[in-house]
Amino acid sequence: MERRVMLLNGPNLNLLGEREPQVYGERGWEDIEAELRQLAAEMGLELECRQSNHEGDLVDWVQEARSGHAGLIINPGALTHYSYALQDALRALVIPCVEVHLTNPQAREEWRRESVISPAVTGVIAGFGALSYRLALLAVRELIKNTK
Repeated sequence: MERRVMLLNGPNLNLLGEREPQVYGERGWEDIEAELRQLAAEMGLELECRQSNHEGDLVDWVQEARSGHAGLIINPGALTHYSYALQDALRALVIPCVEVHLTNPQAREEWRRESVISPAVTGVIAGFGALSYRLALLAVRELIKNTK
């Protein structure tokens, strides 16, 4: 249990590399995930990655992460700005959780600048492209170590 980390991606993140590459980068999710799995293995962690375009799936998976996982990384996509259901699910977690974004929402459109998710997570990493996921994995590993 203490080795398993769940990584959740929200709406449209299945289109990485295709959707607005000038904003989100040219790397596809498969490439990023392979790199993250390798890094997780080097850290002695087991990484479980999931993506859905449906809010309810993400809520169910956050609830599932409450047992059997040591940490959670989540990129809620556009749900960041309005999903109180996801916020409520995250508030019920007793494991470290890092919110991650490829871009810096504070440097984008005004409506992207508020996160209803941030108050319910341990920390936020944003604005470093695909590197944001690596940094989130490193952060979760340290948080797991510090909670033992």
